[in-house]
Amino acid sequence: MDIQYLLVLQEFRNSIQDSLTPFMEWVSMFAITYLILIPVFYYWNRDKKGGLYTLVSYYFCMVVKPLIKLTACVYRPWIRDSRILPAGDSITTATGYSFPSGHTTTAASLSGGTAVNTCRDRRTRWISIVLLLYIPLTAFSRNYLGVHTPQDVLVALLLSALSLILTARLFGYLAEHPEKEDLLLLGGFLFCWAGLAYITLKPYPMDLNAAGELIVDPQKMMNDGYGDLGKMIGFIMARFIEKKWVQFRPLPNGWKSVVICLLGLIPMVLLQNYFSPFMIQRFGSHWGKLYFSILYTAYYIALFPFVLKMCGQHFMSKTPQIQ
Repeated sequence: MDIQYLLVLQEFRNSIQDSLTPFMEWVSMFAITYLILIPVFYYWNRDKKGGLYTLVSYYFCMVVKPLIKLTACVYRPWIRDSRILPAGDSITTATGYSFPSGHTTTAASLSGGTAVNTCRDRRTRWISIVLLLYIPLTAFSRNYLGVHTPQDVLVALLLSALSLILTARLFGYLAEHPEKEDLLLLGGFLFCWAGLAYITLKPYPMDLNAAGELIVDPQKMMNDGYGDLGKMIGFIMARFIEKKWVQFRPLPNGWKSVVICLLGLIPMVLLQNYFSPFMIQRFGSHWGKLYFSILYTAYYIALFPFVLKMCGQHFMSKTPQIQ
């Protein structure tokens, strides 16, 4: 049934000569490259707690998703059935195993969390609608491109929904017991390293093709797992630093605040495009992705917030005080 559905979509793609493929590829690409800029901007500029809610939901997904993927080890659709021909460059950009969909998980957690925040204000409610529509569009794009089955994206959506609910309950608990946060951070830190040990040491399928080559190289499949778990490790370290020593507050609303925060997003794009390949080349695919994820997350959770804190103190010193 799942393969037949992908074949129907493939026939439709061929009938319209792949005219929608570039758009669907862009939808998928945006989810894993630029979508995170939206909740990060919200964290910096609008609502620190609200931004953290979205980001923590995302990190939960980034921990659970690779553990599921590298346990289930479900092959991509074109490996399961040679009739499936992925569209465009999808066969080269779709890394890792198939179940669940990482693009869908990322889109649903980041868009869903941000939509929860923006729906509270009538002025930004339209943003919630756009973000909520983007979630099923991303899920469908993974099927349309032929890189995921329907169950891959459905489980990804379920995982994201559970993560958003769990995060909301966690934040409610910490609001009543703030002294427990350090203990939870420590537990999460140890769990992530245990997860890394698990995906490194566990056995993987070693099936060979007709030429005697591995159908899927487990070492390559672990790369994304190292990067994903590194995001949570980076968050835990950066959150502890930010909470203990930075303690920034979003700048007062105004065009200066918006400009400063938009400028802060530029290094994130540059890091993603240029520093990530350098780290992989320098430390290898596993540790390079892990180290990059830690540094990348530390930048927007703690480092740039320190810059915002300094800017806030500067603005306060320039504000005339009423005697």
